[in-house]
Amino acid sequence: MLLNYGSRIVVLQERLTLVPFLPWISAGPRAWRRTGTSACERARQHEVGERIHGFTVSQVTAIPELSLTAVKLSHDSTGAEYLHLAREDTNNLFSVQFRTTPMDSTGVPHVLEHTVLCGSRKYPCRDPFFKMLNRSLSTFMNAFTASDYTLYPFSTQNPKDFQNLLSVYLDAAFFPCLRELDFWQEGWRLEHENPKDPQTPLTFKGVVFNEMKGAFTDNEKIFSQHLQNRLLPDHTYSVISGGHPLCIPDLTWEQLKQFHATHYHPSNARFFTYGNFPLGQHLKQIHEEALSKFEKIEPNTAVPAQKPWDKPREFHITCGPDSLAAGSSKQTTVGVSFLLPDITDTFEAFTLNLLSSLLISGPNSPFYKALIESGLGTDFSPDVGYNGYTREAYFSVGLQGIAEQDTHAVRDIIDRTIEEVIEKGFEEDRIEALLHKIEIQMKHQSVSFGLTLTSYIASCWNHDGDPVELLKLGSQVARFRQCLKENPQFLQEKVKQYFKNNPHKLTLSMTPDDKYPEKQAWMETEKLKQKVDSLSPKDKQQIYEKGLELQTQQSRPQDASCLPALKVSDIEPSVPLTELEVALAAGKTPVQYCAQPTNGVVYFRAFASLHTLPEELRPYVPLFCSVLTKLGCGLLDYRRQAQQIELKTGGMAASPHVLPDAAHLDTYEQGVLFSSFCLDRNLPDMMHLWSEIFNSPCFEEEEHFRVLVKMSAQELSNGIPDSGHLYASVRATRTLTPTGDLQETFSGMDQVRLMKRIAEMTDIRPVLRKLPRIQEHVLHCDNMRCSMNATPQQMSLAEKAVEKFVRNVGQSKTERKPVRLNVVEKPAPSGSNGSTHVSGPQVIRKLITDPTFKPCQMKTHFLLPFPVNYMGECIRTAPYADPDHASLKILARLMTAKFLHTEIREKGGAYSGGARLSRDGVFTLYSYRASPHPAASSRLSVSRSRST
Repeated sequence: MLLNYGSRIVVLQERLTLVPFLPWISAGPRAWRRTGTSACERARQHEVGERIHGFTVSQVTAIPELSLTAVKLSHDSTGAEYLHLAREDTNNLFSVQFRTTPMDSTGVPHVLEHTVLCGSRKYPCRDPFFKMLNRSLSTFMNAFTASDYTLYPFSTQNPKDFQNLLSVYLDAAFFPCLRELDFWQEGWRLEHENPKDPQTPLTFKGVVFNEMKGAFTDNEKIFSQHLQNRLLPDHTYSVISGGHPLCIPDLTWEQLKQFHATHYHPSNARFFTYGNFPLGQHLKQIHEEALSKFEKIEPNTAVPAQKPWDKPREFHITCGPDSLAAGSSKQTTVGVSFLLPDITDTFEAFTLNLLSSLLISGPNSPFYKALIESGLGTDFSPDVGYNGYTREAYFSVGLQGIAEQDTHAVRDIIDRTIEEVIEKGFEEDRIEALLHKIEIQMKHQSVSFGLTLTSYIASCWNHDGDPVELLKLGSQVARFRQCLKENPQFLQEKVKQYFKNNPHKLTLSMTPDDKYPEKQAWMETEKLKQKVDSLSPKDKQQIYEKGLELQTQQSRPQDASCLPALKVSDIEPSVPLTELEVALAAGKTPVQYCAQPTNGVVYFRAFASLHTLPEELRPYVPLFCSVLTKLGCGLLDYRRQAQQIELKTGGMAASPHVLPDAAHLDTYEQGVLFSSFCLDRNLPDMMHLWSEIFNSPCFEEEEHFRVLVKMSAQELSNGIPDSGHLYASVRATRTLTPTGDLQETFSGMDQVRLMKRIAEMTDIRPVLRKLPRIQEHVLHCDNMRCSMNATPQQMSLAEKAVEKFVRNVGQSKTERKPVRLNVVEKPAPSGSNGSTHVSGPQVIRKLITDPTFKPCQMKTHFLLPFPVNYMGECIRTAPYADPDHASLKILARLMTAKFLHTEIREKGGAYSGGARLSRDGVFTLYSYRASPHPAASSRLSVSRSRST
């Protein structure tokens, strides 16, 4: 697993299943607009050997499968590498990455990643990175520390904004101030609990220190980190690049500055740009503002090859118990991992990545059948599958949620499964399904495709691999097919070579220790005592004075006038208008059609209202949605259904959906959102699958249902350490609005605890019997509306397909009345509205309103075994259509930028904190991975709500 330690901003993105190669992110209808081929045409005009602003072109390559042209360059005087991907995409991206290879676990690259963004030569104000949020139209700004590189990306659609952000990023990376007080704030420091009172105890503080304390509360991260450290023990992968909380206090300011001098040099840098902005302007600015001020050096940061073992190894580690996981006696994890070849061999990496998916992905894979369906555990072990983020890749497979005495049984199953795969191979349909995934991901457009690409190539390029070859997925698929044609045993031979006959094999097991949190706290206390005992009276006085100085600096108003900013004249005065057409399918079901350049992909969505669902079934809606497309349908059992979904679609999903009314805080719409996409040639097959799911879902497969329940419960439990502030905030809204109450039921701690109880049931049939009851209220065309996005050429096909779907599904056999009498009908917005124009019949929504709901204040504190706290405080304010809503939205941004960031992050040492206003009119204040010291406890209750 790529251990990324993001530096400044919590970016919340929808988490979706990844196909094996390029990760895909859900795209909206206007994610990408084809306005011609000028960007690719301009790029193809460059010639090898051409010199442009201090750079020389070394390669120009068209990559038609991704609709882009790649231009590779190198900087003449420093040797800096540059890759430009020209594509007709307005969301342009820049990134610069440095190979950062620490040899200890003090977290020096991670602390440096934070500290370089605290002011630079041209922009000496404190924290210019964060202040640019209010001076920019960026669509993404962040920084990441991986195991062996550090990456600084941003994206924007505005040319002037791109130049402004590029200037700030270049100056931060190459000419940072690296002030000692910034190191204290971002990395670690000794400070009195009350900085103004030298008699109060000294304690550890610092943003990275608290961030990593929070990171290591996650048992999955603990396992993944140890796996990498133990499997690759010879060099930089044997340490923790993000920093271990007990080692971070050993880092000095001088070491930080030295690491920057040796690693943040153009000769150790790789520049990347993407989009439709001209390449020449980028090169000119990068050369003039940064690279022209350096000479070439030998960075000596290369990672040597790991020496292969002559026999397998075993290690055992401990972790904290998980109070929210199902089955307290079954919390052991075991995984078996194999070292694989260098990731710069792009075709071998492609083959092994695909082989990994064949081995572990979906209910038809050998390891899913052998391990997941064995009943021994709850889910695959962390970091399962192919990992290509280190110089040599590795493959890992195992189980979590097992009894300690079953570790040998799991290992035996893994060995037997490898033997069976070598003997039997893989079904041809499964290989075709996986190749179909690659085809559809190449066509699927994404709002953040540039970010996806820079992340995808980063590791291979970091070790001097060819990023352009990595992007040629079409040629790799063709070569793979040829290898299979010439040698039907091609994949079995790979399994035998890399898994059966590979002595570089690690078996890692992890068991919970009830005393683990206390032991970690004791070791931190001892580390603190060691540091304090080594201080002289003079040292203590300096710490006290430095603490006051830091607090003064943090409180001092900052002059940000040195930073660039957009003017109104730099911003387009209007946004493109999106045409939406509504028509009635089968004369009853409204369908919204949107013609877009979707590159041969059709996107389908449907929303079905749940206003007739009985109250006692509401908590089970998320489980219903989770298993609906995984239990089989019609004549297909769950294995054949999974195969058809992989062969014919890019994925099919259902999820609970709560839509607050724009005008009233106590009115909302509840339902289920169905979504899928496919290649246009497969649209009839995809809609037939939806028809079968709606008409004949299978809810009789008890054993597989139990497997899915255990996996879902484990996933929810594992997600809490990374999302504690979200769970706290959802809980806090529960007593403020009916929408908040429903969100807690669907996605809050109540849902986590419900799934834990279900997973622990010996007889799961009573829960399974609830699913057909929910089906009766949702899987029909009553109170449903749909949408289709496709190319103009495919729109008639899309209309016929959705018409057939609606006719096949039909209406509910029984007329169902609303559970609550207070159901109101309200038309959806139509006509011209901002950036959209809707034509056609009016869509009527059925909203639930509760005039008896009385908001009230509540405080809740969940006691969890974490050394950091998460807080959410929520306030009931104004609905979306209220004139005050826009003002409150701006207020949230201003409070975050002007006050909360300073108080919570800079002074308090939390990883992040801020304010936001959601569409349902709830104003939220939150902190993430905050210090649990008593001085801060008054503001760190986990969940609090207030009404106005």
